[in-house]
Amino acid sequence: MRELEWLQVEIASLESIEKELDELVEFSEMIETSQDEKELEQKIAEVEKKINESEFKTLLDGEYDSNDAILNIYSGAGGVDAQDWSEMLVRMYLRWGEKNNFKLKLVDETRGQEAGIKSATLEVTGAYAYGYLKSEMGTHRLVRLSPFNSDNLRQTSFSAVEVLPIIGEIKEVKINSEDLRVDVYRSSGAGGQSVNTTDSAVRITHIPSGTVASCQNERSQLQNKEQAMKILKAKLHKKYLEEVEAEKRKLRGEQSSAEWGSQIRSYVVHPYKLVRDHRTKWETANADEVLAGDLKELMESYLKYLKSGV
Repeated sequence: MRELEWLQVEIASLESIEKELDELVEFSEMIETSQDEKELEQKIAEVEKKINESEFKTLLDGEYDSNDAILNIYSGAGGVDAQDWSEMLVRMYLRWGEKNNFKLKLVDETRGQEAGIKSATLEVTGAYAYGYLKSEMGTHRLVRLSPFNSDNLRQTSFSAVEVLPIIGEIKEVKINSEDLRVDVYRSSGAGGQSVNTTDSAVRITHIPSGTVASCQNERSQLQNKEQAMKILKAKLHKKYLEEVEAEKRKLRGEQSSAEWGSQIRSYVVHPYKLVRDHRTKWETANADEVLAGDLKELMESYLKYLKSGV
């Protein structure tokens, strides 16, 4: 079934590329016949834009790039500021989804006592969701004036972003039902009518590995269990790939870092504004636009960075 879905996505992608090529031919013919200099410049700009968009799509050729994705966000060092920063990241990705025709659904959330969130899980659906979002995996650092202390001091906060491709059956990992522990509990919420009165939230633990997945935002216990299982499969697949890579490093005699995450990007909003990706060296002073979901150039620079093999 997954192979059929993948094939359908590939066919749609090829049809889209064919349509774009036809449009480029039409544009080139219009340029040749254009007499108006201003109109000519406009058409050339449109052609360059379409060429860049087509080039960007060729970068999405990874094994799971066409898949939907699971997006996990965890607050790190920084206390309440880090929890607020995590919630800002959730809003940033929601706005990115709105601007780029991706559907993001909040699957699970643990809110902080004072403000923000301790963790959140979102399901992202749309063509090449994982391919786009894999650029976001790692630790995100925010520097700003803290709204949570009376002295309004400068504060550095950290949040971790984990991105997993949604896959159907995992050929490399067999999940036995006897290895799973399923716990049900009452969903948390904002209060009032948002709080469920039944034990519909589900937490699934894969006992051999200790891997945990949960979901509480669906309407029924069955739906929450299905979502939690989807997340668990993605986490176990990632764990398998990490173990394979660790074994390769061991055979090569390489040392792996003991850190739980790597700082990939910094967002500075005080005393100046700057967003900088530490892997690709891409940066912009338009921090507000990035936090409002304008991530295309960041994602594109990362995909080009991967292709360069640096």
